[in-house]
Amino acid sequence: MSSVFAVMVMAFTLAAPQATKAEQEHARLVAEVTRLVQVLDLHPDSIVADIGAGSGEVTIEIARQLGAKSRVFSTDINQERLTEIRAAATAAGLTNVTVVEGDADRTNLPDGCCDALFVRYVYHHFGDPPAMNASILRTLKAGGRFAVMDGPPDKGPTRDVPAPKRGTGDDHGVFRDTVVAELKAAGFEIVQVLPDWAGNLFLVLARKPL
Repeated sequence: MSSVFAVMVMAFTLAAPQATKAEQEHARLVAEVTRLVQVLDLHPDSIVADIGAGSGEVTIEIARQLGAKSRVFSTDINQERLTEIRAAATAAGLTNVTVVEGDADRTNLPDGCCDALFVRYVYHHFGDPPAMNASILRTLKAGGRFAVMDGPPDKGPTRDVPAPKRGTGDDHGVFRDTVVAELKAAGFEIVQVLPDWAGNLFLVLARKPL
């Protein structure tokens, strides 16, 4: 965990010493999303996409932080997750969240629509990274940023395996050097690599060339 992120989490913890486990997890989420907003250089009028959003925890928090003038696309390939995201956005009173059914190999979003896009613990599930990365590149505006937050396998290989095997068993995960190489091959420029993002996750920040 980076020193900046650790200090942010500690501040939340000290402010609420009697916090429940759920409250502590929420504080960590808020701190991580605050940091993500900075890394992606997002502003109140930004358009950003959360690809493979799951139940939408990060979607909801980033939409809350950016405010009503922003637009947050939230996608997933699972219909139950899409229902959960819609319900969470409604419960939070958010009007800046747009839920979109995703696809395994493309974003299903318009070309050039986003200032930034991110995937959190999702990249290793890409069965065809070249296809998905090409779609992400098209979805971004020129100069748009793409953040990959992911982690290596907890056990198993010390070198990466073919993409279709990264999502299951002992091979579950992806190495940051692999992400960097695949993003470069797709035409992205690598901005920075943060080896200690949150928990056991790293972050690779890439940019669509101007």
